[in-house]
Amino acid sequence: DAEVKALNEELHRRSTIPQHVLQMIDNLPKDTHPMTQLSMGLLALQPGSAFGKAYRSGTMKKQEYWEQSLEDALTLVAQIPLLSARIFRNVFYNGEHISSDPSLDWAGNYAQMLGVNDSEAFKEITRLYLMLHADHEGGNVSAHTTHLVGSALSDAYYSYAAGVC
Repeated sequence: DAEVKALNEELHRRSTIPQHVLQMIDNLPKDTHPMTQLSMGLLALQPGSAFGKAYRSGTMKKQEYWEQSLEDALTLVAQIPLLSARIFRNVFYNGEHISSDPSLDWAGNYAQMLGVNDSEAFKEITRLYLMLHADHEGGNVSAHTTHLVGSALSDAYYSYAAGVC
């Protein structure tokens, strides 16, 4: 329980999305496909990439790649629910956003921000849905694309954005 609590706290700490990214998403035409919006949002977050900064500095050693990749992956896992919930609320609820609630776990907070249903049952089914869909290693096109782009030393932002295209 302590490790889960610490992970949730870490994800909430990393979840802030820069204002310029929120403004870009909010200003997209409402008929822009949500996956296009998500890809654009991920690319707009890329300047915050720890891997990208370290790689461009020219001082990162190959054995350190995993550390910076992990930093980016954790930050993206924290930011994607806020970004995707914002896109959902823009498309289906006229931009009436629901704030993040740091007292909730990662999946429960995402369910809350979607605002589809305020019940605990909806949060629980969202947790289950996300767990079932979390493992994409088995050969689907988006997972393959993410792996392929990442294998070219692209940071997680580029890889994730390519995977959702």
